Amino acid sequence: MLGPLSGCNSFNIPATAPSSEDKLTLAPGLNYSIITKYGDPINQKEVFGFNNDYINFLALSPDDLILWVNHEYVNPVWVNGLDRTKANMEKERKLVGGSLIRIKKENNIWKMQVNDPYNRGLRGDTPIPFANGVEVMGSKTAIGTLANCAGGKTPWNTILTCEENYYGFYGERQPDGAINKSLLQWEKHFQNPPEHYGWVVEVEPKTGKAKKHTTLGRFAHESATCAMSKNDKCVVYSGDDKNDEHLYKFISEESNSLEKGTLYVANLERGEWMPLTIENPTLKVHFKDQLDILIHARKAAKILGATPLDRPEDIEINSFTGDVFVACTNNKPKKNYHGQILKIQEDNSDHGSLKFKASTFKTGGHDNGFTCPDNMVFDNNGNLWFTNDIAGNVLNKGPYKGFGNNGLFIVPAGGPQAGEVIQLASAPVDAELTGPCFSPDFKTLFLSVQHPGETSKDLVNPTSRWPEGKRPTPAIIAVQGDLLEKITG
Repeated sequence: MLGPLSGCNSFNIPATAPSSEDKLTLAPGLNYSIITKYGDPINQKEVFGFNNDYINFLALSPDDLILWVNHEYVNPVWVNGLDRTKANMEKERKLVGGSLIRIKKENNIWKMQVNDPYNRGLRGDTPIPFANGVEVMGSKTAIGTLANCAGGKTPWNTILTCEENYYGFYGERQPDGAINKSLLQWEKHFQNPPEHYGWVVEVEPKTGKAKKHTTLGRFAHESATCAMSKNDKCVVYSGDDKNDEHLYKFISEESNSLEKGTLYVANLERGEWMPLTIENPTLKVHFKDQLDILIHARKAAKILGATPLDRPEDIEINSFTGDVFVACTNNKPKKNYHGQILKIQEDNSDHGSLKFKASTFKTGGHDNGFTCPDNMVFDNNGNLWFTNDIAGNVLNKGPYKGFGNNGLFIVPAGGPQAGEVIQLASAPVDAELTGPCFSPDFKTLFLSVQHPGETSKDLVNPTSRWPEGKRPTPAIIAVQGDLLEKITG
């Protein structure tokens, strides 16, 4: 059981079958509408960015939201071509980061309010200070946020956006000091240090004011899921989305700020959260100060013996039980093709505890009806919803044959299907469904349709033409319908 409540007690949830079609397929009783898509103007100077991902919001009223949407990365094929000119890169920098957009529900349809004063972008070229006036590589300000994958929301209603695969933009510094070549090669024209990226960024939705928190460590942050400890400290859970990397949590010193506190890394075998601090004699031998540890959190975690995991991605907390769920997507070098969802039970149900028990909640595979779990969300009845992430180049191939395109799934907390994995949606070709987020009344599920047509080699023969039958275009959608209202009712 996931929790004590479920909106699924008295009926069976109808499933949709895995599909390889180039369309968004939903289970009976669900429908969707597009709120906005890549390239749509959000104000007179900016457009909605590329490859939308994580979604969250600040509610002005139940039907009036300031939506935050991550833009993880660009695919030059669909933006401006593969030529690595400065002009092309300048355009790309304005399409990553995140967008703040105001949306309102009118006649049960969510619509973006174009040119609303709240609409703005936080982009790859936006100056963002480091919190606490911290100086990183000679500067107190980073130029831009990028690789924004998942995130979180603080108890004081700011948004946390996570910089994940940052090394694809400006490379990464090697032990000898050299910087390796990145995928997008932005370092060719913009000499920004790699150490300015890989952080959690806190955003104030009404103003767009932002700051990067070094206290939460530097790695491929997939999420920054917040909870309060029993002694009223803010706790933030993060996974490092890479093979054999680790699970972290940060415990703040204050109840309403992330600027001071301690970062911990998990040893699952011992059920122990280990502090990454310069006071630890083991770490003091290897690092010059606390900032050095935080910049090289991965190295510090390995020195302490943190448990290597299978690409820990999104993290969500069941509000009924306090259990922490961690999606581990896969670990192909170790022949773990399908991943699993872990469950962390903190001692005394206290998120501030330094002891816990770890177990496997669900294992991916053909027998369990899912593979490669990624983003997750709990609804108001304790049902777990999650999406998956099969890479486009292996869809329906090898161990992934039969799963079709990526999808959306639910694990009911109760009722006749309690504990089963039920598919509710199938994405267009090459796309992921990401950033699941419920509206305040739980009658709408916001979703990103990210990177349709990702494996296309040219503009003439795209692998997907979603959503308009022309070129593939990332978009955010609103999923609604009688089935959703029955599940969350």
